[in-house]
Amino acid sequence: MSGPQFPTRVMMFRDFVPDKLRVFLCLFFAVVFQFSGGIYLSSVSHMVGSLALMQEDIMMAGYASFVGMTVVFPILFRLKFRFTTRSILLVICPALILCNVVTMHTDNLPIMVFFCFIVGILRMWGTFEALSNVQLSITPTRNFAVFFPVVYLIVLGNIQLSGLTTVYLGYWANWHYMHWFIIGLLFVVWGLTAGFTRHFRFMKPMPLFGIDWLGGVLWAIFLLATIFVFEYGKFYDWYDSIQIVTGTVIAIIALALSVHRMMVRRHPYISLEAFRYKNLTSLLFLFLMLCFFLASPNVLQNIFTGSILKYDVLNAVSLNWWNLAGTIIGGAVTYLWHARYHGGYKVPVFLGFALIIGYQCYMYFLIDPNLNIECLYLPTMMRGTGYIMLYISLTVYVTSIVPFQHFFQVLAILGFVRTGFGSVLGSAIYSRIMQYLIPENFQTISMELDVVNTAINEHVFTGIYAEAAKQAILVSLKEMYGWVCIIGIVFLCLILCEKFLNRNIVGRLPRIRRIKQIMQRERV
Repeated sequence: MSGPQFPTRVMMFRDFVPDKLRVFLCLFFAVVFQFSGGIYLSSVSHMVGSLALMQEDIMMAGYASFVGMTVVFPILFRLKFRFTTRSILLVICPALILCNVVTMHTDNLPIMVFFCFIVGILRMWGTFEALSNVQLSITPTRNFAVFFPVVYLIVLGNIQLSGLTTVYLGYWANWHYMHWFIIGLLFVVWGLTAGFTRHFRFMKPMPLFGIDWLGGVLWAIFLLATIFVFEYGKFYDWYDSIQIVTGTVIAIIALALSVHRMMVRRHPYISLEAFRYKNLTSLLFLFLMLCFFLASPNVLQNIFTGSILKYDVLNAVSLNWWNLAGTIIGGAVTYLWHARYHGGYKVPVFLGFALIIGYQCYMYFLIDPNLNIECLYLPTMMRGTGYIMLYISLTVYVTSIVPFQHFFQVLAILGFVRTGFGSVLGSAIYSRIMQYLIPENFQTISMELDVVNTAINEHVFTGIYAEAAKQAILVSLKEMYGWVCIIGIVFLCLILCEKFLNRNIVGRLPRIRRIKQIMQRERV
C-alpha cells in the first residue's frame, strides 16, 4: 500500500516506553487537559464572594472557555499537520499553567474572559492531539462508533469529576486549591512530555497558509455577544437596557460579517457548504432541544435543592457521582448498539431523549419539601445516561452524512448550540418564566394573608409569610416541570415521526494520504 499511513503504535514516544504505557499516557494527557479550565463553575459561589464579582460574571467567563473549545474545531487538523505532538504539548502545558495563574488572581472581568477563552482553545487542542494519537489503538478500523464513546466518556465524565474535585477542595481549603491541583497535574504532563516523547512526523510540515483567522474571530465574537445577551439579560432587564441592546447589535453584525466572508472568500473559516448538508438543520434543532431540557437541572433543580431542601455544596455535588454512573452506563450501551450490533440512530436518540424527559417527569412527582436526597439518585442517573447517549449517537450520525473535508466545521456549527449559546439560552428561558411564576403564585397563595386578619396572630405572621413564599416556589417548580414534561412528550412523538434517523451507516476516518490531499486543497 503506497502513501504515508498512521503507524499502529504511538510513535511520538521514545523507544523505551512500552506500547501499553503509551496509550495510557495519551489518555491521561486527555483527562488532564479536560480537567483544566480557566475557572471552575462548581466554585462560583466562592469566587463571587472572594472576587466581588457577580455570578453572571463568573458564568460569562466559564462560557467563554466553551466558546474557545468550539471555534478551534475547524483548524485542529491543520495544527496537527504543522507541529509535532511534542511541540504542541510542550507549548500547551505552560500556557495552561499561565492561564490558571492569571484567572486565579485577577478580578478584572475582561481579562478573565479573555484568558478563559484561550484556555478553551488550548484544552481542546491538547485533548484532540492526545486522543488523535491513540485512535488507531482504540479502533484499528478507524470506526467512529468505537472512538466517540471513548471521547465522550472522557469529556462528559470529566465534567462530573471536575465538579466533585472543585467542591471537595473548596470545602476543605478554598477555591484556589483547584487551580493549584490542576497546575500540579499540568506540570506532571509537561514533565512526562519532556522526558518520554520525541519529535516525530509522518509527513512534511504543512504551513498554516490560507486559514481565515478573521473569520474565526468573528464567529467567536458572535457567540460571546449572544451568550452575554442571554446571561446578563435578567440582570439588565433585557431590552430596557442599553447593554443588552448593544450586545444584540454586536452579535448581529458579527454574524452578518461571518456570513459575508462565507460568501466572498474561497476558503472561509467555516464554509457555506458546511451548512448545506442534508438534515443538519434537524440536528441543530435536536441539540437545541437537548440544551433546553438539560437546562432544567441548572435552574429548577438548583432552586429546589438550594431554596427548599437547603442542601449544602457537598450534598448537592454528591449527585455528580450518580450522574457519572449514568454517563458510564450510557456510553457502554451506545457503544454496544452502534459498534457491536450496528443499529440505527432512531432507537438511541429516542431512548436518550426519553431518559432526559423521564427525569423531568420524575422530578414533577418528587417535588416535596421533605424529600430525601436518595430519591434524586435515579433521576440524576437517568439524565446522565440520556445525555451521553445523545451526544455519541448524534455525533456518530454526523460522520455518516458529512465527508471529512467539512466534518470539523460541522462539529463547530453543532458546538455553537451544544457548547455555545444553547445552554445559556435554556437557562435564560427557565429563569425568565420563573421570574413571573413565583410572584404570581405567591399572590394567589397569600391572598388572605394580612396582618389585620384577626384569624392570624401577629406573632406568627412572619412564619406564615415565609411558608407562603416557600409554597409559591414549590407550586412554581411543579408547574414548570409539568410544562416541560408536556413539551417533552410532544417532542418524543415528533422523533418517532422522523425518518432521517433510520439509517445505520457509520463514517470512518480517511487514510492519511487522503487527509493530506484534502488539507492541501484547502490552502490553494
